[in-house]
Amino acid sequence: VQLQASGGGLVQAGGSLRLSCAASIRTFSNYGMAWVRQAPGKEREFVAAVTKTGGSTYYADSVEGRFTISRDNAKKTVYLQMNSLKPEDTAVYYCAADRSKSGSYLTRLGYEYWGQGTQVTVSS
Repeated sequence: VQLQASGGGLVQAGGSLRLSCAASIRTFSNYGMAWVRQAPGKEREFVAAVTKTGGSTYYADSVEGRFTISRDNAKKTVYLQMNSLKPEDTAVYYCAADRSKSGSYLTRLGYEYWGQGTQVTVSS
């Protein structure tokens, strides 16, 4: 299993970015997907998750209302649309996949597979 994240970059505060995570998973629709981030000197933190069918989504309080997670099972890709970005959103963003977790358990770190990360930098 490989997860390839892309779409990071440098953006001004208030701007937007869309991250993508392409998965080389035979049965992508069997996996819950999540985005996790890690800022310099800080621990990894949950950002957003989507269930296997895309029917339910979960967000960290810090991004609720600004970020949107979605998935396209036909393309085996999960997205993170990030709007109204703030300097505190600066971090390396990782996508993750897990077959066994469902529902709100997707918000808990400790996923089965991790991608390599993409840097998001928000300038003030």
